[in-house]
Amino acid sequence: MVDTGRAAILLAARRAFALQPYAAVTLRGIAADAGVSASLIVKHFGSKELLFDAVADFSTAATQLLDAPNDQLGRHAVLTLVRSRRRHNSDLLLRVVFAAGSGDERALLRERFRDQVISQVAERLQGQTKDLRAELFAAQLLGLGAVMAIDKQGPAATATPEQIADLYAPALQSLVNP
Repeated sequence: MVDTGRAAILLAARRAFALQPYAAVTLRGIAADAGVSASLIVKHFGSKELLFDAVADFSTAATQLLDAPNDQLGRHAVLTLVRSRRRHNSDLLLRVVFAAGSGDERALLRERFRDQVISQVAERLQGQTKDLRAELFAAQLLGLGAVMAIDKQGPAATATPEQIADLYAPALQSLVNP
């Protein structure tokens, strides 16, 4: 049950930090959205600053998405993203889309995404265009996550992860091995 509370807190915190400036976000508001007490947030995360730090951390997502050899990376990333979304009803990367605004917290979110996801992809690639291909790889995953988040009844929501990977992964793989 503790994991469920932690997961609910993180989901509510991602929503709060995405929709409001950092200064406007309160632990009480996050707690109400998560259906937990503010003291449980403090128990799990210590403070609002440390909770934001957890929200802005993409390292676990990057590890999961990139845990495959390069010749299987596109398919693995698609399957991991789709399965994770369906299992947890949240996306591994999509929260970075809400970092488009101004403010230090949004800049930190973008910086962490670049360092922990895009740079990790780029390090695995070869060639002069590896940085661009890494950004496009991440963009394709963000696009897939966005479609799945927006249309919960459409074809992407009802297709099996394998069907999605069969159609979508070759585009990602072409960025890994051009």
